[in-house]
Amino acid sequence: MRYFVQFSYDGSAYHGWQRQPSDVSVQQIMEESFSTLLGRSVELVGAGRTDAGVHAREMFAHFDVAGCDTDDLVYRLNAFLPKDVAIKDIFQVGETAHARFDALERTYEYWVVQEKNPFLFDFAHYVRHPLDIEKMNEAAHILLEHTDFECFSKSRTDVKTFLCDIRRAQWEKKPDKWVFTIVADRFLRNMVRAVVGTLLEVGLGKNPPHFVNDVIKSGNRSMAGPSVPAKGLYLTKVLYPKTIMLHG
Repeated sequence: MRYFVQFSYDGSAYHGWQRQPSDVSVQQIMEESFSTLLGRSVELVGAGRTDAGVHAREMFAHFDVAGCDTDDLVYRLNAFLPKDVAIKDIFQVGETAHARFDALERTYEYWVVQEKNPFLFDFAHYVRHPLDIEKMNEAAHILLEHTDFECFSKSRTDVKTFLCDIRRAQWEKKPDKWVFTIVADRFLRNMVRAVVGTLLEVGLGKNPPHFVNDVIKSGNRSMAGPSVPAKGLYLTKVLYPKTIMLHG
């Protein structure tokens, strides 16, 4: 039987979601916990992979077992897992449901603060100088006019295509921070952090908004802005077809 697990994590202590040869990952911690509690080897297939230090407020993975008491397993996992990983729900899905391939879109947020905040020091990027948010949003809107984002992809990556369908890209003022929200069907490695770095350079007056057009058309990572720190990045939502998500 196949199950989906919905969970969240503070990525500060982990080298991303995906298992690594020598670094601790969220996938490793969760698979070890599942395997211990279920008494059998369990492999989790995630909705995607987050980079080292990136957080997830909503993430999904699927796994296969003969059958289990999902309510009891959620409770036992949360008691067993470290405090920076939390299970929200586990529910049965169809045998062919896939956490990665069935995902319709993903939403990320990036948090920026403009004054010292001890409660966000480890969870947001501090930018000292004033930002022109109107120009940053003008530049962000240009992203929706393109589909090839090789310029924002990590160098020497193994992806087969750089095409992404960006459906929303917008900065908004919150009480204690600026939040950049970006929604797309898929994201390239390091893409969101490179996008934010490029938009911040516009906000700081280093480049005009239309410069983003030149960056994207160039396909050249060196033309885009620097990658901002991982600590401010959050995977906040993974959208699936309603037929998958309907459960008791």
